[in-house]
Amino acid sequence: MTKLLLSLALCFQLAANGLAQQPGPPPPPPQKTPAQKPAPLPDEPAGVDVVKITTNLVQIDAVVTDKKGKHITDLRAEEVEMFEDGKSQAITNFGYVNFSRPAAAFNAEPAKQVGGPGPVPGKELRPEQVQRTIALIVDDLRMSFDSVHYIKETLKKFLDEQMQPNDLVAIIFTGGGMGALTRFTTDKRQLYATVEKLKWIPRIGNSSTTFAPIQQEVLPVPDRHEGSTNEVEDLNQFRKDLFSVGTLGALNFVIRSMRQMPGRKMVVLFSDGLQIFSPQEQAGSTYILDSLRILLDLANRSSVVINTMDARGLAELGLQASDSTRNLSPLQVEQRLTQRRAYFFDSQDGLDYLAAQTGGLSIRNTNNLNQGLKRIMDDQAGYYLIGYRPSESTFDATNRNKNFHHVALKIKRAGSYNVRTRTGFYGIADEKVKPASDTLQAQLMNALLSPISQSDIQLRLTSLFADDAEKGSVLRSFLHVKASDLTFTKEANGTHKTVFDLVAITFGENGLALDQVVNQHTIELTEAMFEKVSRYGFTYDTAVPVKKPGAYQLRAALRDEATGRIGSASQFVEVPDLNKDRVMTSGLLIRGIPLDQYLKGLTSVEDSDPMANTSVRQFHTGTALVYALTIYNAKTEKVTGKPHLTIQARVFRDGALVFTGNEVPFDIRDQADPKRFGGGGAIQLGTSMTPGEYVLQIVVSDLLAKNKQRVATQWMDFEIVK
Repeated sequence: MTKLLLSLALCFQLAANGLAQQPGPPPPPPQKTPAQKPAPLPDEPAGVDVVKITTNLVQIDAVVTDKKGKHITDLRAEEVEMFEDGKSQAITNFGYVNFSRPAAAFNAEPAKQVGGPGPVPGKELRPEQVQRTIALIVDDLRMSFDSVHYIKETLKKFLDEQMQPNDLVAIIFTGGGMGALTRFTTDKRQLYATVEKLKWIPRIGNSSTTFAPIQQEVLPVPDRHEGSTNEVEDLNQFRKDLFSVGTLGALNFVIRSMRQMPGRKMVVLFSDGLQIFSPQEQAGSTYILDSLRILLDLANRSSVVINTMDARGLAELGLQASDSTRNLSPLQVEQRLTQRRAYFFDSQDGLDYLAAQTGGLSIRNTNNLNQGLKRIMDDQAGYYLIGYRPSESTFDATNRNKNFHHVALKIKRAGSYNVRTRTGFYGIADEKVKPASDTLQAQLMNALLSPISQSDIQLRLTSLFADDAEKGSVLRSFLHVKASDLTFTKEANGTHKTVFDLVAITFGENGLALDQVVNQHTIELTEAMFEKVSRYGFTYDTAVPVKKPGAYQLRAALRDEATGRIGSASQFVEVPDLNKDRVMTSGLLIRGIPLDQYLKGLTSVEDSDPMANTSVRQFHTGTALVYALTIYNAKTEKVTGKPHLTIQARVFRDGALVFTGNEVPFDIRDQADPKRFGGGGAIQLGTSMTPGEYVLQIVVSDLLAKNKQRVATQWMDFEIVK
């Protein structure tokens, strides 16, 4: 990481990063009539509390369906009876929360188009706009090669067909390490890139197929002492237990992170089974059961529904082609098959148990994994909230650590119904469940690695890719800090002082850290500079070399020393493979210049709004939005050695196209590098544009290339402010 820069002006150092700007054509007039009106956001019950466990109210959620699986939505309180430890409770709170959407609100957008403009990047959602928060957890620690393949296809189809505009989604791998791209996002580009990182992990306990093949042991291993199992079995069981704890540990981390998330919160665990209960050695799994109890209580208090899916599909439990029965008697073969069947059903029981304890669905014995995932998503369309006032004994402090209360729901209406709800809770009120005090380092690392950004201190992170003929590829990042969220003290010498801790890590392939900084910063400002910084904030500027194409992510967390408030942010960047024979672009640098000054050719930094820069991107209407990027691998004519390129600007709001500029011929002027052409232009932000969030798309067309290789696009979000 390099140095701290005050963001009082735009850092538009193009040449240093292989980016160059050419003066754009005169800005086109604002488009008065949008090409398409954005669809209104669906209504959502904001601030709904689902599960509450307090001394005054125990409230749980429940899904009720008929025998065909159709949701029952018209129950009345008198048709429901709630039980705690077998005793009927007087219901004090009752209502149905409907999260269903009109068909027009569903995002049926197809997969991203290769070489085309592609889908609009997901927008930043406000908490009240979030309808579902979905964590898709792939237990690749213990997954077969076959299962990994089918899960990848299922996840892609989910993104193509089932993900909705107001969904926050994270895809997490239990074996992905700290750097896995696990932030909750609406951006399908990031989610597609995460899916592509899913690989089979060849570890002990993993097979390339659904079952490890039957084999004869070549060398017998003697017992260590009388009455014990052999050493190999002990070792394998120990490792399997560790993997189970690892899976539960990943679930724990994600659920804990989801506690403050909005919307209907659900986890879908894809696994090749989870053998929680061991009939042969109950005591050996005690620590797993302890972890499980804590996990389920945490999920219930966090209002998270755990759903599970057996990735093995409809498994064949008989002999398979990979089995070797040579020198095994028929009895021995049958014993091995019996063990295989027992493990299979035990591992399914573990997945069933996780789902049942939180009111979720367990999908198993089906090869249509996508249909199973759709069933899970459809199941969360609505639920009942049912509460009662607990007795004093429910939270008896004398045995609160042992006092687990079972809850059950009975439907008194005539007919056959299926009820799925949480099965119980520990007799500890929510207000007494406090997280363990963390060290400073732990607080920062938790904020850094959490799938959810913290916003006590507002951070805005922008990362851009660029490539230079001499320096190679780099990721240039700007971390903007809202300085008014920090604590400044007035010093004796008249300066204003603040102290904060910053952790920033750039993650690359397989979650490996490419670059990191863990520092404490002290800033002292004069009175004049303090006023500017308080108003405009400042930017932490970084440049990290990258050697390989692929998905990268910068994560940052900042902690105010005086108050302990923390902010965090992350930015996803996909580095293209420039060795491919197709046109590509760098990231977009943008800034805003008052229109009258732009038309006079006054484009210096001093003429710009301090907030209208690449790191903040807040523009006033009537501004000329100037953009710059570098074009790579453009085809050139054999005679002239020049490319034939066009650039087009498009603007979106809420996924709807609101402005389309003309395709402007690209003027290379005197640029000498035939592999890198600096380009740019400008558009006018019309005075009729309403304040809000927008997305700028730049479409570069190489008219000398083949159809599938002739288009490259780049995106950048920005905001119109009053």
